[in-house]
Amino acid sequence: MSEGPRLPGVETDEEDEDCIVCHVDADCFYASCERLRDPELEGEPVVVGMGYEPGETVGAVATASYEAREFGVESAQAISTALENLPRRAALSDDAEDYEPDLTREETGFYRPVDMDYYESVASEVREILHDCADVVREVSIDEAYLDVTERTAWEVADGFARHIKDRIRREVGVTVSVGVAPTMSAAKIASDFDKPDGLTVVRPGEVREFLAPLEVDLLHGVGPVTARELREMGLETAADVAAADPEPLVEAFGERGRELYDRARGDDDRRVEPKGEPKSFSRESAFADPVSEPEPKYEQIETLASAVADRARREGALYRTVGVKAVLPPYDVNTRARSLSGPVDDPDLVERIARDLFAEFETDPVRKVGVRVANLEFAAADQASLDGWERRADEQRTDGGGATDDPSDEAESTFDPSDGDEPASPDASRDLEDGQSSLTDFANR
Repeated sequence: MSEGPRLPGVETDEEDEDCIVCHVDADCFYASCERLRDPELEGEPVVVGMGYEPGETVGAVATASYEAREFGVESAQAISTALENLPRRAALSDDAEDYEPDLTREETGFYRPVDMDYYESVASEVREILHDCADVVREVSIDEAYLDVTERTAWEVADGFARHIKDRIRREVGVTVSVGVAPTMSAAKIASDFDKPDGLTVVRPGEVREFLAPLEVDLLHGVGPVTARELREMGLETAADVAAADPEPLVEAFGERGRELYDRARGDDDRRVEPKGEPKSFSRESAFADPVSEPEPKYEQIETLASAVADRARREGALYRTVGVKAVLPPYDVNTRARSLSGPVDDPDLVERIARDLFAEFETDPVRKVGVRVANLEFAAADQASLDGWERRADEQRTDGGGATDDPSDEAESTFDPSDGDEPASPDASRDLEDGQSSLTDFANR
C-alpha cells in the first residue's frame, strides 16, 4: 500500500485486480495559458498560432478556444482560413493595416503567438500536482498524462478523487482539465474526451464495453479519419459493430493493429501505466495569494521548496548537476535562473544555498510565484555524492575554470520542463496518433 495521500476513509481490496486509471487532458491548453497571462481574454475567442500578422502568408492554428471554434476555427487549420472565419480584434482599429470598417466586435477574436517556454512553465505546475496525486504517471505530451491511482483511491470514491485532481489544478495553476477514469488506458482516454470541456467521466469495471458500444468508430482510441473511413466502408459504424465483427478481416485490412482495434472496441486493454523513462528534473513551485515584495517570505518559501525537491531526489535515488529557481512577476512574467555544478551531487544544503543565491536578484521585486528545480539527474551512481567530495574535485579543476558557475547556456535549457526532459509525443504512435491526427508535439488541440 502506498504511503501517499488518499481520500479519508478509503480502504482498498488488495485482491481487486482492476486498475484505476485516470487520463488527465487540459482543455485548449495554449489558449488557457494565454488567459492566465491576460485575464481579459476570459470568455473571448482566442486563437494561438503563427502567421496571422498582416503581410505574413504562412502559418497555422496551434489551438483555438471553444469560443473560437464556434466560428469554424480549428487546430492545424491554415491561419488564412482562420482569419477569414474569425478576423483579428486588432482589425477594428482604424490605424491597423488590416482595418475592416464593416467588422463588429462580436465577429472578431484575439490572436496570440505560440510561446512554448511559457506553456511548458505552466505545464510543469500541472505535472507536479499529477505526480503528487499518483504513484505512477505516464506523461504523453505537454497537456495530457495517464495516472495509475489504484493505490490512492477505490472505485467507490473514484469520482471524488478525480474531482480532487481537477480542483487542485484549477485552484493552484488556474487551468481547466478534463479527466476520464476507467480500468484501462484506452477507456480512460476516451472517457476524458467524453464530456469536454471541464469534463469528468468515470467508467467502472464491468461497464467498459457498454460505455464504448454506442460510440462512433472515430472516437475509438487510435482511430483517425482514414481508419474511420475504411471501417465505415466495411460496414462498421460503432464500437459495438467492431466488437461484434469477425476480427480476421480487420487484421487483413490493418495488420496487427486490426486485432488491437477489435480488442479495444471490446474493452480489452492489458497495458499498464508506465513512466516513459527516468525524469531529468524535479521541481516544486508555490504561489502567493498576492504578489509579495518583502524578501523574507519569499526566501522562506524558496527554502521550503529547495528542501522538498532535494528530498524527492533522495527518495528517487537521483543525483543532480543543476540547481535552478523560478520567479513569476505580475502579470505572468516568468524568469528562470540556473547554476551548473562540477559533478552530480546529493546535497540538500547546497540546493538551498544555490537557490537563495540565484533568487537574490528578485528579492525586492513583486513576486507572485516561486519555484526550485534540480536537473540533469543521474540514477546510476553507486554512491551518493555530497558537496565535500565535489569541492575536492573542484579544487583540482579550478585552474581550468572548473567549479560551480552561472552557465547561461544551461539556464536556457533549464526552464521548468513539464515532461522532465521526455519527448512530448507518445512513443506508442500506433495507439496515440494515427492517420491525419495532429500530434500534440506540434499542437495542443484539445
